Amino acid sequence: MFVECIVGLAAVMLGWAGQAQAAAPASDEVFTAEGNLRITFIGHGSLRFDYDGKVVYVDPYGKVGDYGSMPPADLVLLTHEHQDHLDPEALGKITGPDTPIILPGAALATLGRGTVLENGQRTTVADIAIEAVPAYNLKHMRSPGVPYHPKGRGNGYVLLFGDKRVYVAGDTENIPEMELLRNIDIAFVPMNLPYTMTPEMAADAAKMFKPKILYPYHYGDTDPSRLVELLKGEPIEVRIRELR
Repeated sequence: MFVECIVGLAAVMLGWAGQAQAAAPASDEVFTAEGNLRITFIGHGSLRFDYDGKVVYVDPYGKVGDYGSMPPADLVLLTHEHQDHLDPEALGKITGPDTPIILPGAALATLGRGTVLENGQRTTVADIAIEAVPAYNLKHMRSPGVPYHPKGRGNGYVLLFGDKRVYVAGDTENIPEMELLRNIDIAFVPMNLPYTMTPEMAADAAKMFKPKILYPYHYGDTDPSRLVELLKGEPIEVRIRELR
C-alpha cells in the first residue's frame, strides 16, 4: 500500500509538472547577424522578444500570460488602448517607474505614462530601432461609420533586431500603407474577427510586403490553416503558433 501511495503521488506530481510544462508559452529562435532572437508566443496579441540580453514585450495581457513569473522588461510596446492590449496590472508586474514604454497618444491618455510614438515616427530605445506604422480598419465597423480601430489611434511597429526587421501589425486590416513596408523578415498579422482581418485579407496583406516568415496572431476562433492554403506558392513561410 505504501509503495502504491508513493507511485500514485509521483504520478500526480508528474502530471502537475506536465501541465505546467504544457502551459508554458512556446518560443522560436531566429538567427541574426548579431546573435539569436528568441520569440515567445504568450498568446492573443502578446509577444516577448529576447535579444542581446534585453527583454521586449508587446501588448502584455494578464489573461493569457503569468507576467509575475516573467523577467522585467527593458522595453514595452503598446499598440493601442483597448484593454486586451493595455493591461495596467500586467504592466505593473514587469515594469518599474523608469521602464521605457512606447505607445500612441490615445493609449497614453489611458495609461498615464510612457513615450508617445505616432504613425510614421521613429526612435531607438535599448539599442533597438523602432518605427511606428499605421494600424486601422477600413471595413469592419463597431457601428455605421465608426471603425473598431480608427485611423491614427493605433500603431503597428517595425523593430530592428540585428539585421532582422520584425513587423508587429497591431489591430489592423490590409491597409494601403502596407505597400510601403520593405525588407520584412518576420511579420505578425492579426485575424481576430470581426475586429481585424479575415484570412483572405491577411493573405492580401502578406502579398503586399512579402515577409520571409509570417505568423498569424491574435486570431481568436479563426482557423489559421486557411491562411496557409491562401499563401501556397508564395515565397512566404507561414508558421502557426498558439496565439488565439
